[in-house]
Amino acid sequence: MPDFSQIQRSELAALADDLSGLDARQWRSTTLCADWDVEEVLAHLGAATRFTRWRWIRSMAAARFDPDVHNRRSLEQFRGADPAETLERFRRAGTITLPVKSSPFGLSEVIVHAEDIRRPLGLRHVPDAAGLLAVARFFTAKDFAVKSKTLAEDLTLRATDADFRHGAGPEVRGPLLSLVMVLAGRGACLSDLSGDGVPELSGRLAA
Repeated sequence: MPDFSQIQRSELAALADDLSGLDARQWRSTTLCADWDVEEVLAHLGAATRFTRWRWIRSMAAARFDPDVHNRRSLEQFRGADPAETLERFRRAGTITLPVKSSPFGLSEVIVHAEDIRRPLGLRHVPDAAGLLAVARFFTAKDFAVKSKTLAEDLTLRATDADFRHGAGPEVRGPLLSLVMVLAGRGACLSDLSGDGVPELSGRLAA
């Protein structure tokens, strides 16, 4: 099994390095993550590293189990007075350990949100191959935070750049990172995919 904590540390450090040269306008750029800009997504990732299971439960309870309220409150608590301070706090952050350290969920958060930021900015990064493969398998095995398993049902998913194939049915093929992003609900990455299963997958995302 890959060391998800170590891979997270490498991916988090790579993202921080990529963002170190952004100007003020770029920090306010839109991302693939709902209505959040670059600094907000970065603060969300940083905030996630602070949560133990019980601290997360307390935070969700305080937000009346509304994840949007929880996420907004936690990212605002993490972000600094300006993007430079937010980035510095992010560099000093640990890793995401929820639900447990041995789960690939934390790594999935890092990979997906990093691409949420990088893709609109035109930044290219190749995630750790073993880590990305573990996230793809995790997404197709269960619905956890995102309806990834449901999106993949009755479709064949095949990576064109990795040893990954899942399911049976109409085929959806493309780069593994793009498959992962679509399973995370990012319709903007559908353009990277091809195959007779793409219309069905696109319809599921739209629904």
